[in-house]
Amino acid sequence: MLIDSHCHLDFPDFEAERDAVIARARAAGVRLMVTICTRVRKFDQVRAVAETYPEVYCSVGTHPHNAGEETDITTADLVELARHPKVVAIGEAGLDYHYDYAPREAQAEGFRRHIRAARETGLPLVIHARSADEDVAEILSTAHAEEGPFPAILHCFSSGRALAMRGVELGLHVSFSGILTFKSAEALRDIARDVPADRLLVETDAPYLAPVPYRGKTNEPSYVVETAKVLADARGVTAEEIARQTTDNFFRLFSKVERPSEAA
Repeated sequence: MLIDSHCHLDFPDFEAERDAVIARARAAGVRLMVTICTRVRKFDQVRAVAETYPEVYCSVGTHPHNAGEETDITTADLVELARHPKVVAIGEAGLDYHYDYAPREAQAEGFRRHIRAARETGLPLVIHARSADEDVAEILSTAHAEEGPFPAILHCFSSGRALAMRGVELGLHVSFSGILTFKSAEALRDIARDVPADRLLVETDAPYLAPVPYRGKTNEPSYVVETAKVLADARGVTAEEIARQTTDNFFRLFSKVERPSEAA
């Protein structure tokens, strides 16, 4: 069994063939998927996808790109929406200085708001970090020092070693996407080799970042198999071991999700 811990099945890329995409995931051994919210104001669309498919769960939150649009969304709003049985995570939230689509202060305040929601609900926070390693680490470290640990995951990890290891020190998980399979990602594979086995997850971030050998195509949950293979190779273990470990890690972190029977 494999799990795609982060995808965007509500995006228009999947509108015409969502049934087929999920069927292909099932055929590839991807038993569960988490479709991630990027705008609270579009949460109804995300929730509808999760409600339609038994193997799909979802999150609620505001992506840093959209932080400037949703400054009025409160921690209480996030907590209330997270009561839905299919909502299993908070986010994605964090900092993105690569594009700077939203004011940095709005991103930072949104990030802190989502941390509070994760702490209050006990659901894992899905963290987006791009070109902002030091500020992400500072916000996480301060939150940890002030109020203690909270469940979280550094998703689609492509940052530096220092952020990965600081995240591990703070109790976070680290998730790897198709970027891990790129020829240019040798440094990232070195980081993936050194993350503790009990903190690893895999994802697609579909429809983005299709792994080798599907680069240039629309990414989809079935392709997480390729990322898992490369992660296994980087760590010197079998693909079966990576599937077992990342699946166990997923259910420990995403504790609201009931583990399906292997025979189902």
